[in-house]
Amino acid sequence: MNAPILSSMRITLPTTAGKLETFVLSEPRAYPDKATGAFNRVALAAAHVVADATAANDPWLDCALDWDRTIAYREYLWDLGLGVAEAMDTAQRGMGLDWPTSLELIQRAVKAGKAWEARNGRPALIFCGCGTDHLDPAEVRSVADVLRAYQEQMAAIEAAGGRLIVMASRALARVAKSAADYERVYQQVLSQARRPVIIHWLGEMFDPALAGYWGSADHMLAMQTAAGIIKANAAKVDG
Repeated sequence: MNAPILSSMRITLPTTAGKLETFVLSEPRAYPDKATGAFNRVALAAAHVVADATAANDPWLDCALDWDRTIAYREYLWDLGLGVAEAMDTAQRGMGLDWPTSLELIQRAVKAGKAWEARNGRPALIFCGCGTDHLDPAEVRSVADVLRAYQEQMAAIEAAGGRLIVMASRALARVAKSAADYERVYQQVLSQARRPVIIHWLGEMFDPALAGYWGSADHMLAMQTAAGIIKANAAKVDG
């Protein structure tokens, strides 16, 4: 069945004068399938993964991905001129995608990005989520535990050739006593990162376990702490 021609479609809409008026839809603009030039800003897509629907597993407990289609989707995003924010908590990370599978995803995506660059002659931008989600927040006892967890993921991601997006930590939100604890952890992570990172902060509306992040329930005070950390480590922060 052929798609309808939009210019033949009409919608009756109310006007400010209280009457009805017919609006004729226009045809959509034609956009290229691939980017043809450089953008004037960096845009990262928090790409989702494709589940393996044929896997004999319990999807509530186990991770099984269709790797070919998952990587193909990243190549599609690079074709569009977008970068990839890989293994992020705004995709399936922490909602079915565990750390071991996330690390394999990062390793595969970074490798795919290098192959895409070789074929296309331009960068395949990719940043990778670094967090503490392999910890059980209920079992974390100290800020030092959180710092070690960040360092573990950071080392694994950088070993794969990935750049870091430092994600908010549920474990840190649970054990931190003040803004100084956040400053200590982020200062250590940023000082050890090989290349500038992106800092990613989600509020309690997205994840209730992150309430009071940066040491305050007042978002303005929290932003002051976050901005202070960024200012003190400006050379290590890319966004």
